[in-house]
This record gives sequence, structure tokens and C-alpha cells, in this order.
Amino acid sequence: MADLQVFGSTVGPVEENSFLAWKEGGTQAVMFDPGDEAERLMAPLEEHGLSLEAILLTHCHFDHIGAVAPVARATGAPVYCPELEVQILADIMAYVPWPGIGPYESYAAEHTVSGGEHLSMAGLEIDVLFTPGHSPGHVTYSLPEDGVIFSGDVLFQNSVGRVDLPGGDWDTLLKSITMLVGSHPPETTVFAGHMGNTTIAAELASNPFLAEITD
Repeated sequence: MADLQVFGSTVGPVEENSFLAWKEGGTQAVMFDPGDEAERLMAPLEEHGLSLEAILLTHCHFDHIGAVAPVARATGAPVYCPELEVQILADIMAYVPWPGIGPYESYAAEHTVSGGEHLSMAGLEIDVLFTPGHSPGHVTYSLPEDGVIFSGDVLFQNSVGRVDLPGGDWDTLLKSITMLVGSHPPETTVFAGHMGNTTIAAELASNPFLAEITD
């Protein structure tokens, strides 16, 4: 991943990680999960002389989509949303589970993804993988040429996505994680939706939630 550039920002009330990715020397980028603080998320675009080619969503919990509308409007970038969760993006506040969060502006996605797609954008080659369990339509974005995945809320550093929200299911999440760790080299970097960056090897070695995989 020598020429892949990734800039992460931790935003919003539950400290969600949003990522901007581009090729060194390139002029276009993609943004993963703009959750909040739109102006802050867009600042690196001007700093690095980049335009935004697309906004890619792993899932539609409020902390991952709160800044979608303002970022899309300001940049003109189309939004790629998990097919099973477009209704959430289109009516965000109806799905916010706690008072005092938001308000966030809803958005109608231009494109949907459901797993199995291959996206070529901003000089990146991106495979879309269906990884439900944390949410029904969750996807992970894999960049195999660069040795990275953007895992959203599936796999974290020493943890995994919670399954106590609507549509969550532990067995389904474990199958998704098993697929991810089995289909990527151990050295693959994991850019997760919360907490720090990690690798598949590190999680197989020390993540207590992956014991069912490693036993």
C-alpha cells in the first residue's frame, strides 16, 4: 500500500472513524462513512488538492451517515449505500435510537451496493463484500491491490461490532468475520469504524471475540 494515502478523522458523539483514500499524486479521492462534522471531513480535500469522486457507506447507523448530505451537496460526489439500508439514509432521524443526537439531514443515495460489485474510482480498485451481522445490509470495502479493508463496524481492534441494535445477529456477524479473515492475507490493514487501525493477523492473535475462529 505504498502509494495508497488514507486520512482518518474521528468525529461525532460516539467517535466514529471516517476515512479519505486516494492514490499518491492523484487528484481524486473517495470518502468512507462521513458520520459528522462535514467541514472537518472535507478540509483535507483542499489541503491535498483533491476532488471527491464518491462517498462509500458501509452501513447506515446514524454515526456513519450524519454528514453524508452536506458532504455530497458541497462536493457533488455520488453516494453508494448498502441496498438493504437505503431507507435509513432517506429518513435518518426516524432511526436514531437515543434522544439528543442530531439532527441530521436525510439523503437519497444515487447508487446501491449489496456485495459482489467491483468499483474502479479515484485510481482505486475496490471489491464490495457483503458482511451483515452488525446491521442487515452492512458491506466491507476491500482494496486487495493495496492490502487494506475498510471494515465499518464488523471488525475492530480487540473487539467486533455490537449486535444488540435492530437487525444485529451474532452468528451472522461471526460468519462475516470468518469470511473476511479467511479471504485476506494476515498482513491486511483494517481501517475500522471505531477505535484504532489494526491488521487481520493482530486480531486473530489477540481479539477475544475471534476465539471461535481460532480455536
